[in-house]
Amino acid sequence: MEAIEALEAIEDDAEAARAATAVLEQWPAYHAQLRELRQRRVQALKAQGMTWQQIADQALGGVHATRAQQIAAGKRGTKRPTKGEE
Repeated sequence: MEAIEALEAIEDDAEAARAATAVLEQWPAYHAQLRELRQRRVQALKAQGMTWQQIADQALGGVHATRAQQIAAGKRGTKRPTKGEE
């Protein structure tokens, strides 16, 4: 969030657009790193004795406990089809 705020703070519109483009070009690598970081931290919380429900509520914003287990296992979520796509 701080990185986005830093981009917003750039006064020159062209410079801000260039900087945002650079971040977007690197996003796939950042996204993978963030998923791996989250997985390691969830695994660490479980190793500390937290239940899957506690991890889901306290560290993952209230997702289902099963999703916390999936994150720890490195499983990526699937998007559900929207109405009309089924």
